[in-house]
Amino acid sequence: MQRSLLALAVYVMAFTVRAHEGMWLPTLLKGIEGDMQAAGLKLTAEDIYSINKGSLKDAIVLFGGGCTAEVIGSQGLILTNHHCGFGAITDHSTVENDLLRNGFWAKDLGQELRNPGLTATFVIRMEDVTDRIVPQLEAGQTEAQRREAVTRLSAPIIKEATEGTHYAAVVRPFNYGNSYYLIVTETFRDVRLVGAPPDGIGKFGGDTDNWMWPRHNADMSLFRIYTGPDGKPADPADANIPFKPRHVLPMSLEGPQEGEFAMIFGFPGSTQRYLSSFAVEYVMEKADPMRIAMRTASLGVIDAAMRSNDRTRLQYADKQAGISNAWKKWIGELRGLKELNTLQRKRDYETAYAAQAREKGQDHYAAVIDQLRTLYGEYIPYATARDLFVEMVYYGPDVLRLADGFQDLIDGHEKLRAEGKLAQAVSDRLAGAEGYFKNHDVAVDKAVFKALLPIYRKHIPAALAPAVLREIDTKYKGSTDAWVDALYARSVFADEIRLKAALRNPSAKAMQKLAADPLYRVARSFFSTFLDQVRPQHAAVGDRIETAMRTYVKGMMELYPEKTYWPDANSTLRLSYGQVEGSRPRDGVTYEPFTTLDGVIAKHVPGDPEFNVPQRLIDLHKAKDYGRYGANGTLPVCFTSSLHTTGGNSGSPVLNGRGELIGLNFDRTWESTMSDIQFDPAKCRNICVDVRYILFLIDIYADADHLLKEMTIVEPPVAPHTIELPIHR
Repeated sequence: MQRSLLALAVYVMAFTVRAHEGMWLPTLLKGIEGDMQAAGLKLTAEDIYSINKGSLKDAIVLFGGGCTAEVIGSQGLILTNHHCGFGAITDHSTVENDLLRNGFWAKDLGQELRNPGLTATFVIRMEDVTDRIVPQLEAGQTEAQRREAVTRLSAPIIKEATEGTHYAAVVRPFNYGNSYYLIVTETFRDVRLVGAPPDGIGKFGGDTDNWMWPRHNADMSLFRIYTGPDGKPADPADANIPFKPRHVLPMSLEGPQEGEFAMIFGFPGSTQRYLSSFAVEYVMEKADPMRIAMRTASLGVIDAAMRSNDRTRLQYADKQAGISNAWKKWIGELRGLKELNTLQRKRDYETAYAAQAREKGQDHYAAVIDQLRTLYGEYIPYATARDLFVEMVYYGPDVLRLADGFQDLIDGHEKLRAEGKLAQAVSDRLAGAEGYFKNHDVAVDKAVFKALLPIYRKHIPAALAPAVLREIDTKYKGSTDAWVDALYARSVFADEIRLKAALRNPSAKAMQKLAADPLYRVARSFFSTFLDQVRPQHAAVGDRIETAMRTYVKGMMELYPEKTYWPDANSTLRLSYGQVEGSRPRDGVTYEPFTTLDGVIAKHVPGDPEFNVPQRLIDLHKAKDYGRYGANGTLPVCFTSSLHTTGGNSGSPVLNGRGELIGLNFDRTWESTMSDIQFDPAKCRNICVDVRYILFLIDIYADADHLLKEMTIVEPPVAPHTIELPIHR
C-alpha cells in the first residue's frame, strides 16, 4: 500500500501543472493572472480576454477548419502559416503560373485572390454553462441519450445567446463532459490570398526539416478578411470591403529575447493528457507503428513521382504534405513516449489511483480502472480497422473515393430519372471526375495502392476485412500487385475517357455496368465493411469508454482537489505561456533558441526540392540588405519557446508580455511530439518564425511595403542610459 501511495504521489506530480504546461481557457485567466504577471506579463487578464472592450482575443482567428491566424492590419490583414494557406496557394497555381514555386504578393486589393469555402472565425465570448446542463442530466444515461439531452438543454442557451444577431453558437463539452461551455462566434466567408513567399522560403527544409530543430523556414502566408458593405459577414462578392478589426496585434521590431515571457493564443486541436494506460498501449504498440508503415510506403511512391516532373509535383503537393506531417510526428511521438517511459508510468499511476480511491471509500473510482481495461480489450480490433480504413481510403489510393462517390447515381438512378434530376446528377459527377483526373495521376495512384495493400492485409482483423480482398487469394494466387493491376486495367474509374463514355447514355443498363465495375466493387466493399461492421461497434464501445473516462477524470479532481487540472484541447480558444528559450532534449545535445539567415544559406543546395534558396534571398544575404530587421550583423529567422502547443496552434501568434507579436508558431521540435499525451517541460519546445523575418520578407524581399502601412510596428525600447550631471565647483 505504501509503495502504491508513493507511486501515486509521484505520478500526481505529472498531472500537476508544471512550468509552461497547460492550455488555459481565456475565461479562466483571472485565476492565473498573478502567476503570469510574475513570469513577465505586463497586461491584465481583461486585456487578453474581454467581452466589454477590444482585447487580444479579438485579433485571434480560427482559420478554415484547423489552423489559427491573427489580425495584423487595420484593413483585416491576417497572418497564418504557409502550410495553413497551402491549399489556397496550390489551388491558384498552374504549371504556367506556379505561385507555389514563385510566391505571390498582391500589389493592391484588386489583385487579392478569392478562395471559395475558406472562412475566418472570431470568438465573441465564452461562458461556463455547466450548471445549466449537468444537474439536468439523468444518472445512468447512455452516451447517446446524454448527447441528445445535452443538445436539448443547449438549444435555449444558444438561442438566448444568438437571437437577433448574425452570430453562431455552440455548447461544447470539456473534461469528458464534466463541464460545458457556450462559445459564441462570428464567421466571415470572404477570405482572400494576399501574399506568400515561394516554397523555397515558406517550405524551406521540406520533410527533412519538418518537426526538427534547428529550423530555417518562413512558414507564413497573408490573407485578408472581407465583409459586406455593412461590415457583416457576406459571401464573396465584388462589392465586399476589407474587414475593420476590433483589435490589431502590434508587431515588435525588437523581436523575441532569450528568457523573456512569451504566450501563445490560438485554437489547439487535440491533446490526450488523461489517457489510460490501455489507450497509450494501443498507440505505442499498434496504432503508431501501423500508421507509420502505411505512410512510409505511400510517401516512397509519391515523393519519387513528385521529383519526376512539375505537373505531378503540383498535383500531389497538398496530399504529400498531409501524409508526411503526421507520419513524421508519429515517429517522434513513439520515440518520446518510450524515452519518458509513459506506458509504465500510466500503469503505476492507475494502480496507485485505485488504491487511493479504495482507501477513501470511493470504490466506484477504483472500479473504473478495470472497466477501462475490459473496454479496451473490446475496442482495439475496431480501432485498428478504423485506423486502417482512414489510412487506406483517405490517405491511400484516391480512386476508391472517386468510385464510391458514384454510389448515389448508381443506386438511385431510377429515382433521379423519375424526378427529372438524372441529367444534373450525371453532369455533377462528370465535373467531379474532370477535376479528379486533372489533379491525379493514375500510375501514381495505382503504385500507392500496391504499396499499401500488403500492410493493410497484415494488420486488419480477419473478421473486419472487406470481403472483396478474398479474391487476391482465390483468383490471383495471393499476389496483391496482380490484383491491383487487373482492377485498374478493367475499370472505367481509372480512365477519364472511358468514364465519360460510360456516362454518355446513363441508361439502366449503363448503371448496371458501373455497379459491376471492378474498382467500384472494391470501393463499395471497403466502405460498406467499415460503415456496417466497424463504425457502429467502434462508436458503441467508444461511447462506453467516454463514460468511464468521465468517471476517471472526475475521480482525479475529487481525490486531489488541491491540484490544478486544465481540460484537454478540443479546438477551442486557449492560451499557453512560458518563455523564449532553447533546450537540452537529450544527453550531449543542446539546442540554442535562435537561427538566422546565415543558417538558411548554409543549408542551400541548388536544385534540391527541399533546400533550394531563391536567388533574390541569396543576393540580399550577400549584400546584408536586411533593412531595419537585422540584428547582430545577420537576420533572425526562427526561434523556440517553451509554450505548450499542438495541431491547430499552427499559425498562432507568439506574443511578448506587452501583447506584441514576436513570432508565428508553426511546429514543435521532434523531441516534443509526444506532448499531446505527456508534456515534458525540459524537452518540449514550439518553433516559431521570428517577426523580423516576416517583416523583412514583406518589405525588403517582396517589395510589398504597402502592407506595412496598415500595420502597427513597435520600435525596440530605448535602452536606459546614465546622464552625467555637471560638477559645480
